[in-house]
Amino acid sequence: MRKSLILATCFIIITLSFSSCEKNCKVCQQNTYDSGNHLLSAGTETDYCGADLLVIEATKDVTYAGVTTRWVCR
Repeated sequence: MRKSLILATCFIIITLSFSSCEKNCKVCQQNTYDSGNHLLSAGTETDYCGADLLVIEATKDVTYAGVTTRWVCR
């Protein structure tokens, strides 16, 4: 009985630890704008969480020949 209780407690703790990382997620897409800040093309929306999201949010805009590409997250 005691072994079952310990296993159940461990299972609950592990389950809670997996679901806690889902709180830091956003939907992001890479968009391209012209020099007047008009949308030229929109990328596919994708869910990003944790370290992947931090990398995207830290990525700087890239401008070449008046065309700017940036990540937009919501």
